[in-house]
Amino acid sequence: MGKNTEKGTKSSATDTADTTDTDTTGTPRRRQARGERRISQLLAAAAGVFCRTGYASASTNAIAREAGVSPGTLYQYFPNKEAIAVELGGQLLQRAHETHGQAFRPENLQRPLPELLDAVLDPVIAFNCENPAFWALMHGTGVPGIAQEHEELHAGLLARIEAVLRDFCPEASAHELAHISNMILGIFKSSLDLILAHEGEERAAYTAELKTVLLRYLEPMITTTPPR
Repeated sequence: MGKNTEKGTKSSATDTADTTDTDTTGTPRRRQARGERRISQLLAAAAGVFCRTGYASASTNAIAREAGVSPGTLYQYFPNKEAIAVELGGQLLQRAHETHGQAFRPENLQRPLPELLDAVLDPVIAFNCENPAFWALMHGTGVPGIAQEHEELHAGLLARIEAVLRDFCPEASAHELAHISNMILGIFKSSLDLILAHEGEERAAYTAELKTVLLRYLEPMITTTPPR
């Protein structure tokens, strides 16, 4: 249902931009660009509303006000709140996947544990701090078209963590690696709540505490260091 809505939203937004184009002077491209900017404006407004009120309490009227447009303008691009959430969630999930790929680059995983934690955690934390709507949507209730994608993201993270642990802890069984990976991800998610709730020096302090916790948890398990 969510994915169908998303496809319909994208096509309707494109149609809105294209159907008014009747000349060959460059106007179609300019109008399409304006339509894309309007969609970005509405998604940014929705991100702010979802963060402040949560998805369930958000409304299209509130999103329109946040964007500084009329509800009618919003409905030219999105038929309802669900379609906005699907589009925004899909874009943020894509960025999250890209961030995780950058964080778990092979060269990062060959570093000593303290440096590895910095290399992996810093970009992931930065992404969540820069996109608080991602956390709001992924952990909100009643958000359409998100659950399966979130589960896939979660499973992908666990697989990445297990792969790293396998190199550092070659003697651990698959069962032990699964438990440790789930614990690491649980610690990270719990700590991220605190990190996102603070700013400045307090945020930095909680980030440092997270790294300390993970370092002390993992150090006794490390039996080898991956070759550089």
